Order: sequence, then C-alpha cells, then structure tokens
Amino acid sequence: MSAAPPGTSGTPAAPGTPPLLAIEDLQVAFRLGRGERAEAVGRGGVGIGFQIAPRSTVALVGESGSGKSVTAMSVLNLLPENAERSGRILWQPDEAAAAGTAPIDLLQLPAQALRALRGKDIACVFQDPMSSLNPVFDIGRQLAEPLRKHLGLSRRQAQARAAELLAEVGVPEPARRLASYPHEMSGGQQQRVMIAMALACEPRLLIADEPTTALDVTIQRQIIELLARLKDSRRMSLLFISHDLGLVGEIADRVVVMRQGRIREQGEAARIFGAPADDYTRALLACRPSLEGNPARLMVIDEHMAGAAAAPAKAAKPKDPAAPVVLEVRALAKSFWLPHGAFGRREFKAVQGVSFSLRRGHTLGVVGESGSGKTTMGLSLLRLHEPRRGPESGEILFEGRNLLALSARERQSVRRRIQIVFQNPYASLNPRFTIGQTLLEPMLIHGIGADAADREQRARSLLEKVGLDGAALAKYPHEFSGGQRQRVAIARCLTLSPEVLVLDEAVSALDVSVQAQVLNLLKDLQDELGLSYVFISHDLAVVRFISDEVLVMKDGVVVEQASAAQILAAPREAYTQRLLAAIPRGYVARG
Repeated sequence: MSAAPPGTSGTPAAPGTPPLLAIEDLQVAFRLGRGERAEAVGRGGVGIGFQIAPRSTVALVGESGSGKSVTAMSVLNLLPENAERSGRILWQPDEAAAAGTAPIDLLQLPAQALRALRGKDIACVFQDPMSSLNPVFDIGRQLAEPLRKHLGLSRRQAQARAAELLAEVGVPEPARRLASYPHEMSGGQQQRVMIAMALACEPRLLIADEPTTALDVTIQRQIIELLARLKDSRRMSLLFISHDLGLVGEIADRVVVMRQGRIREQGEAARIFGAPADDYTRALLACRPSLEGNPARLMVIDEHMAGAAAAPAKAAKPKDPAAPVVLEVRALAKSFWLPHGAFGRREFKAVQGVSFSLRRGHTLGVVGESGSGKTTMGLSLLRLHEPRRGPESGEILFEGRNLLALSARERQSVRRRIQIVFQNPYASLNPRFTIGQTLLEPMLIHGIGADAADREQRARSLLEKVGLDGAALAKYPHEFSGGQRQRVAIARCLTLSPEVLVLDEAVSALDVSVQAQVLNLLKDLQDELGLSYVFISHDLAVVRFISDEVLVMKDGVVVEQASAAQILAAPREAYTQRLLAAIPRGYVARG
C-alpha cells in the first residue's frame, strides 16, 4: 500500500502549459449498411470535447454504451473499419511544449505515422488481459516485441529490459516469469504484464480502459495504486475509463461524465464528487449499494433523474429466522489432480471443510479474493466438476439426500431444483438459439408443461417476470444488452421452478445502473417465489445489499462466517479487514 492516496499527483504541469491531448468536437458513427449510420459519440451533430494536461489523470465515466471506450479508442483509431470520425484530436508531440511546438491532429495523421505513435508515445491497457495477450507466445517475447520495434533493442537487450519492466510492475520472480505463458499467471499478474507492455517505450499518455473491472478488490487496489505510482514516477498522463465512480474518485484529477454519446458534465474531481451539477452524475453516485446499509430496493438511474430519489427509503423485508433449511453443507472438500514430474500428479486442495446451512428465502453471500475457492465451492453444489479430475468429500444435503452420493440419474431429477447463473451474460447463452429456444429447451428436457403451447406461455410469463416482453422470444442474444441477457439467463433458470439459485459473480460484469436493476429483480423474485440464493461475489457492497449471512473464504477455507451487518461492521479476521480496506471509497482529498 502506498502512503499517499492513489490519486495523488506528482509534479503538476506549469500554469498555462498547453494540453498534452485536446479533443475538439469529436463525432464517431458506424456504417451499418444500406446507408444507415449509428451515432456512437457526439450525437445530433454536436461533438464532444475535453483536454488532458501533462502529468494528470482524466477519468471518463458512464454506463455501458455511453461512448467512453469509443472516445478513447478514437485517439489511436483502434476502431472497426466501418467507423467514421470527425472533429479534431490534437496531440502535443514535443515535451518542451512551451517552446511553441504546434500540435498535430491525429485524425489527419497518415496510417504509418499513427502506427509509429502507438505504443511509443500513446499506449493502451485493455479490460481483459486474456484476450489481449497472445496465448501461444511467452511473456518475454510479447514484452520484447515493442522494445525491438520502437526502440531498436537487440534480442538480449530487450529480454533484460523486459525483466526490469516486470519487476517495476511488481511481478514476482521477473526473470523466471519471462518464460511463462499467459494461462500460467493469475488475472492480476496478467494485467500487470499488460501494464508493463504498455510502459515499455515510456509513453507520455497511457489509456487504461476498464483495467480493473474483472479483478477482485485487493488486486484492484494494487493495480490502481500501481498505475498512480507509475504515472508519477514516469511523469506521464493517464486517461482512465471506468463505470465505477468509487474507483475513479481515488485516482482522477478531472472527471468527464458521459451518457449516450454526449458529455453531461466535466470538471475537477473534488467538485464532481462534492457538488455534482448534472442529474445524471448525481444518479450515478447514488445508485450503487452502500457498505453502511441499504433500503429494500436500489434506485436506478431513470428513477433518480425522474425525481423519485425524494421518496422515503423503504425498509428491507424481514426474513424468517425459523424458515426451513433447504440446503445444508457439511465439511465439503474438493481437490484437483495437477501434473507433477514426467508421469506423476499431485493433489491441489481447492476447497477444504466448508460447512453452512441455507434457509428458504435467505441469501448466503460468499466473498474472497480470486483463487479463494468461491466458484469451485459453488460449482460443487451442482456437481459440475468431473469426478475424475480430483476427489471430493463431505455432504451436500438437499431434502435429506446427500447429492455427492447420488447416481447420475438421481442427480438429474434434483439438479433442476438447484440452478446456476454465471458471470458472463455474453458467454452463457447459445448465440444460435433464439430466446424462445433457450427457454423452451430445459422445459422440454425435464417434461415441464402439458404441450408446446403451454411451455410457450410459461416462457412468456417468465420473460415478463424478469422485465422483458414476449417479443423477445423471437430474438437472438446479440440483440440484447448485457443486463437484458442476464435477465434471460435468470429466466432460463426459473423455467425449472428451482428452489436454490447459485449466482456466480452474476452482476460483476454489469455497470452500476444495470447492476441495481438485476439486484432489485433478484430480491423481488426471492420475495415472490421464496427462492434461496448462494451469492458469490468479490464486491462486498453488493454482498451487503443482498445477503443475510456471509462466508469469507481464503485459500479454500472459510475464515469467517456471520451476518452481513456483523461481518462488515466488526470483522474479526485480518483477512476480512484487508478485503474491506481495499474497497474504493470514492473521492480522496489530495494531500
């Protein structure tokens, strides 16, 4: 942990210094064929504009689809071929800007000159390191490539510099890690490698596009502190893109708030967080769950902007402490066989001795860092791990029957009553199936419904229950937003009338407004249908909102277990305290 707040700036640029980057009247549209165009940034003929000063951090914030990433990727034209850009993006090419060096317009720069600029003067760090790193090349080769291309280093010089870069971004055993492949590293280590690659040629501007969204809170904290430290030590500027205002408040000097391709508000971080002028900014700040306690429902952005925020907060519906236990887990353990030596194998214990009871209509939150065993435990409840991959033991009691002892045929009848919602709404739906086929297939397999017409009526009713209309039956997943797809995934689970839902990071990929909608939906369904949830997440604020009891896991073991309010108000274990300390708290006054 750094002594200063992550957003503390280094030596600021002198007053009157020209901006490093100035975006003026930028408009971006995409050609869709048949003469149609979709406006993504600068809609209605009105472009957007903002500036990035030398050695400063500017944050672009807003919901998914607001135009944040399109704006950032326009700087280096990392957009699809059907993109059309207009306006000006002015780049100050000389560090000694005060000498009168004229800026260059990146929109008018020839392709070859722009390629020379990419990676050398302006570099990018993207959201998903696994899709950005080449899986067939080792880390050393990928780090050496920009060093050899832009700086002309020899192979040996590039390898030595690559090891120095890994050490600088905090990767342990950097010399040895040069021979590692991306899949051999954790998500946090992969993101550190991406940052090292971006910094290889000492750029003057680093664009970080949602670099911490998929990471747990402690790794997220490490990454934003690393970015802030490197920004100061290298005297560079940072364009930080995020939908998480709590995170932005800890790193940004200036904030630009976007919605539907337009800038709603921009200014100093202290002013934006202390006295936001725009209704949308106030709504973004207000719709996120709180660690201090929450109403029964979260208000979404449209409700805030409609003035509904003035309505009195509704108290949470009390849970029945004597509700019957629907799922009881006793000393659950799950291991995996890993290769060891030429022909041997060793046992990796992913989950050890986990026990809990889940009552009808209650929610058990499960939190911990990546690798803590949360997901392995959740998948074990549904027997979704291949037994041949490693031993499992303990008891998972559902209506008095141990699921671990059931035959495959017996598990099939029970599995329909325990369903799972996965993290990624884009990967969990078959792109070749219509929504109707997605909902009807499980009912057909399990013999639910009297006939095809009855099943279709059930599907329509479920869509309405999750906030979608019947017209969605004929559409495909790609025609829906991420939040709508997650609603479809929830509806698919409900087709089998389950009693328990395992939600594995089910809202972590969603922006704050859509997240609030899905969390409200889950609470409504629980109240209406008496569902029980095992809610797995690394976001303690979300867990605080939806959970009755919380398990804290570390290295496959439960280290603390108590009510949600007790865990967050007075955590006993140092590990839980560290998780809480890592949560972004919003604006940090610059010291």
